Amino acid sequence: MFKKSIRNKLIFLLLLATIIPFGTSIYITYVHTKESITNQVVEENSNLLYQGKVNLESYIRELNGLTLSLYNNPDFMNYMRSAHKENNYMTIGTVKSVLQTILYAEDHIDRVYISFLDENKLVSISKRSTVAFSSNIKETYLEYYQKTKDSPFNMHIEPIHYQYGDDSLVKPRPKNVFSIHRAFTNIPSKDILAYISLEVSPDEIFNISENLYNREREEFYILSPHGKLVYSSNVKITDNEVNQEWISELLATEPESGTKEWNEDQFHGMMIYDKMDNSAGGWILIKRIPYSTLYESALSVTKINILFGIIGLLLVILATMFVTFKITSPIRILLQNIQQVEAGNMQVQFSSLGGKDEIGILGERFKGMIEKINDLINREYKLELENKTNQLKVLQSQINPHFLYNALQSIGTIALKNKVPQIYTLITHLSKIMRYGMNTDEQLVPLIKEINYTKAYLLLQKERFGDNLDYLVDVHEDVMQVIVPKMVIQPIIENYFKHGFDIREGIGKIRLRCSRDESFLQIEIRDNGLGISENRLNEIHQHFEEGIQKLDGEESNIGLKNVYVRLKLYYNGEASLQLKNRDSGGLKVIIRLPITLKDGENESDNH
Repeated sequence: MFKKSIRNKLIFLLLLATIIPFGTSIYITYVHTKESITNQVVEENSNLLYQGKVNLESYIRELNGLTLSLYNNPDFMNYMRSAHKENNYMTIGTVKSVLQTILYAEDHIDRVYISFLDENKLVSISKRSTVAFSSNIKETYLEYYQKTKDSPFNMHIEPIHYQYGDDSLVKPRPKNVFSIHRAFTNIPSKDILAYISLEVSPDEIFNISENLYNREREEFYILSPHGKLVYSSNVKITDNEVNQEWISELLATEPESGTKEWNEDQFHGMMIYDKMDNSAGGWILIKRIPYSTLYESALSVTKINILFGIIGLLLVILATMFVTFKITSPIRILLQNIQQVEAGNMQVQFSSLGGKDEIGILGERFKGMIEKINDLINREYKLELENKTNQLKVLQSQINPHFLYNALQSIGTIALKNKVPQIYTLITHLSKIMRYGMNTDEQLVPLIKEINYTKAYLLLQKERFGDNLDYLVDVHEDVMQVIVPKMVIQPIIENYFKHGFDIREGIGKIRLRCSRDESFLQIEIRDNGLGISENRLNEIHQHFEEGIQKLDGEESNIGLKNVYVRLKLYYNGEASLQLKNRDSGGLKVIIRLPITLKDGENESDNH
């Protein structure tokens, strides 16, 4: 029932035409919005990370500059260069003054110490103790001093760690700091005099970091060049988990900044990173944004589109139901009327379909058609009576040719009895011509029949003109049985006697030749008549193509045109009829017909 109902088909098609565009629009909008928002978020966060990197680099360079300022202190330089560090009052005062200056130059510096590895001496000061001299350099320091020495910048930043204990303390205090170690060289040589270290509270780093991410939606990390966590917004990721794959992946990344998608380690989203300059520690700033946060705006837009899509779909459903009922209800009324007509009730009273639209007009037209059918039925009875009368007339018309053939046969018999064979011959040829022309049962004949008919016609013309006419018929054996349309040669020859033959110019000559040219039958008719002027020849070709008549109302070259039209109908453009003036005078007509006539092309062939 669904396949047969127009109403159901309309509902289905209208819904389909609505759902597909809406669904496609929602999908394209979501993809475009997601891509656009992703690019926007990446660009904004890349700029934010770059600004954070600049701030951190400035802060580290500021701390690093405090140690570099010592090169401008002559007394301290002399102290550093002396072979044996003196412990007198003046020496202690100089060192204390220098260390205090560095210690209190920045609020977050918690401790400053100088290590002389050659003498195994350590001078330190903190905000909890005064200058202290000791001869105990911990092995932990040596590891970082070696990294400082190997650095091309004579500087190394130790990631956040528990603060090492003072000489006066046995246990380390539970306080996190990061250390900046600098190798103090004997300029202009590269000999290292000592190592100066700053232990700094990471509060400023934390303050800068917390301004670079949204704590509720994003994650932020700072990694050292060796993969140590300097800062982590996620307490679940600590130094005990530094072997996570995403950290190793970022450490191996060559570009200084960029993005990377990650779908492992229980994180699925986008990682944006930026590397600090090696002179400022070479830290890597990393921001991780989950897909849920990244595409949140895109999902919101998509939800809005879906909401509007559902509203639009409901409206379309209501409109579809209204339209389909509006269209199909008149059609059903029309169908009921048609069913009554099918049942034979031609006097059905049509219900009004209403409206002036196409369906209303269809109903009116159908009503008019039924009225015309009723009229035609009434006329049919009259036509049937007239048909009987016409059949009688046809029988009478068929009697006349038979009577004429019999009469000619009787005349021929009398001619033979009176020993006038020439008259008999002429009457016989005339009889053949009449039989061939009046036989309407066959329209396609073998070429030999057409040739025999043409010969009979030429014999009658020979009898008429005598020695003033010379004709020749040359037909090849292999084309005699080729099927051709009836009456295609004689009209062309007759045209010569009507328009081109003039006995005053001498003997009239006509040549007929039929031969095979590849897959075509070529019929060539030549005469020595008057020919046709070029203008007239062009007009004839134009008449062939356009099928027009002369302006005076009389048909021109009816025989030629009849042949041309029939060839066009029988051979569907594959046959050709050409008229050319001969150089020696006269006209040459060439007919080319396909040897094989395609089946079904001659719809009027009743043979």
